[in-house]
Amino acid sequence: MRFFLLFSVFIWFIQLSLFSQDTTKITLPAKIVKGDTLPAVDLNGVVIFPPGKFENRREAARYDRLVYNIRLVYPYAKLAGIKLKQIKAVLDTIKNDKQRKAFLRKSEKELDAQFGDQIRDLTYSQGKILIKLIYRETGSSTFVIVRELKGGFNAFIWQTLARLFGYDLKTIYNPKGEDESIERIVQMIDAGAI
Repeated sequence: MRFFLLFSVFIWFIQLSLFSQDTTKITLPAKIVKGDTLPAVDLNGVVIFPPGKFENRREAARYDRLVYNIRLVYPYAKLAGIKLKQIKAVLDTIKNDKQRKAFLRKSEKELDAQFGDQIRDLTYSQGKILIKLIYRETGSSTFVIVRELKGGFNAFIWQTLARLFGYDLKTIYNPKGEDESIERIVQMIDAGAI
C-alpha cells in the first residue's frame, strides 16, 4: 500500500510538471529566402582545440598546474586592463599635477583595499604569470605602466624590489614563442573550453 501511494504521488508530480510548462512563444529575427521565412540567429563560433600531447605524467601535471594558475590569475589581468583604461581616461581630463597625484593615490588605495590581500596571496609562479598576462591585456609591461603613472624613479624602485624577489617588471609576453602554452590556455578560457 505504501509503495502504491508513493508511486501515485510520483506519477502525479510528473503529470503536473508536463502540463504546467510555459508555452509562451519566442519571436526570432527572420530572413525571407525564396519565399520561405527562416530564423536568422547569430551563433558564436566554436573553436576546437586538439588535446595536449605529453611525454609523461610529470609534463601533464605541470600543464594542469599551469592551467590552474592561469585560471586563478587571468581575471586579475583582465581587470587590470579595464582599470588601466579607466584611470588613463580620467587622467587625460585632469590638467593639474597635484590633482593627478591625488587621483592616483586614491585609485591605488581603492585597488589595494579591494584586491591587495588576494594579490599578495599569489604564489611566485602565479605572480610571474600575472606580469605576463598584464602585458597581454594592456600591450605594455608593468614597468612601463608604473613609469607612466608614477614616474621613472618609482618604476626604478619597483623594478629593483621586484628583481630582489625574482620578478622582472620588464617581462614581455610572447604568444608565438615561450608563452605559447599560456596563450593557448587563455584562448581556451575565453572560448569556454576550460
